[in-house]
Order: sequence, then structure tokens, then C-alpha cells
Amino acid sequence: MTPEYVVQVGRHALEMLLIVAAPLLGVALVVGLAVSVLQAITQINENTLSFLPKLLALAATLGIAGPWLLAMLTDFIRETFMSIPGAIG
Repeated sequence: MTPEYVVQVGRHALEMLLIVAAPLLGVALVVGLAVSVLQAITQINENTLSFLPKLLALAATLGIAGPWLLAMLTDFIRETFMSIPGAIG
């Protein structure tokens, strides 16, 4: 196992992390911004108001993109496990 191989595996893992987290973080960012703008326009300063829309949006995102995200993670784990014998020997 060479240092280059370890860096390659670490880089691939970080790329997978970004790909899987990006849809959820993007939706949370957009919904949070929309709720903040709505609160600023209506001058309603309730901290718990942003929680429910974010929760519903993230649940919908997981419902829509969940199978794709799970397939990507499953493929990554399968590839990682299959590369173990090559990394050792």
C-alpha cells in the first residue's frame, strides 16, 4: 500500500461525501434563506418558524434523492471492499 494509494482512497471518500451531502445541504440552505427573507419581510422573529419548513424540505429531498444517494454509497462501499485485497498484496 503506497502513500499515493492512500491519498487516492481518501480523495475518493471526500468526493463521495460532497456528492452525498450536497443535495441535502443545498435544500436546507435555500429553504433557510427563503424563510429568513419571509421573516424579515413580515417582521416575525420566531426561531422555531424555520425548523418545520426545513424538516419537510429535507424529508422530501430524502424521499426523492434517497434511492440515488443510497445506490452511490453502496457502490462506493462495494468498490472499497473489493479493492482491499489489491491494496494489501
